[in-house]
Amino acid sequence: MAVYTEVSDAELASFIASYGLGELLSFKGIAEGVENTNYIVHTSTGPFILTIYEKRVEVSDLPFYLGLMEHLAENGVTCPTPVRNAEGENLSQLSGRPAALVTFLEGFWVRQPTAAHCGHVGRALAEMHRGGEGFAIRRANALGLNGWRPLYDKFAPDANGIVPDLAPLIEGELDYLEANWPRGLPEGVIHADLFPDNVFFIGDELSGLIDFYFACNDALAYDIAVCLNAWCFEKDGAFNITKGRALLRGYESVRPLTDAERTAMPTLARGAATRFLLTRAYDWLNTPKDALVSPKNPMEYVRKLRFHQGVSSIAEYGLGDSAQ
Repeated sequence: MAVYTEVSDAELASFIASYGLGELLSFKGIAEGVENTNYIVHTSTGPFILTIYEKRVEVSDLPFYLGLMEHLAENGVTCPTPVRNAEGENLSQLSGRPAALVTFLEGFWVRQPTAAHCGHVGRALAEMHRGGEGFAIRRANALGLNGWRPLYDKFAPDANGIVPDLAPLIEGELDYLEANWPRGLPEGVIHADLFPDNVFFIGDELSGLIDFYFACNDALAYDIAVCLNAWCFEKDGAFNITKGRALLRGYESVRPLTDAERTAMPTLARGAATRFLLTRAYDWLNTPKDALVSPKNPMEYVRKLRFHQGVSSIAEYGLGDSAQ
């Protein structure tokens, strides 16, 4: 279970009392947390999610994350909403760590997404982009183009130990992306990590988005590229164009892409695949064997990257005349 910070009954009861949410009835650690410690907390007024922010999260970024969730909720995006305590603060301290309490979001994440799920995700992503308009705080994408080569440099000597010839693949791709990265695309707040486990459904209907702790300001279309990688490949590594078409059309039902965004999509998809290849490779080499969570295999994103390298237009992802 990925609970890094253990909390005593007395500590948590005192913490909950400061929110005026009634009596603490029970709490339980959530196993699926990776970056932070999460508990589901039941009080006499209902369930909430408690997040204790661990060392990998910059405390200076927390006003952005928590403020963004409040802003999105105020603009009609269904997501966990931070609860403010008696002092009007949405960020507190618990067990010596920064902590926040957010509303509980009903639903579950789907293990085998269908094209219909992808269509809902595309639409929800566009609604999130619309809902983020006007949010005053900015946060640069620390895992964007400018961060990829410095991250690679941290494990470059060991890259070929993961799989032969991984180093030249990454180095060649970084050279390509740095020379060809799209500029001047529409920007705004992006989720940057909208994988299936960060989207909840009730039945076939999307019930909300969670985990905004990689959110930042960047090209909106890059967020779509992340989703193409996360939602539209099958377990055997094949790209499912039916899912891609559903995701892209779902997005465009709310916010049509510009011509420049359409042209840029293959490069953006290569960049998104590279980003997750790099972070997975770094974690694969640096996660202690006794860690509470296991690192994810970077080979999945080697296969995805090689697919994107052969794509020449957005039609090959499902959007365009040749994909109708």
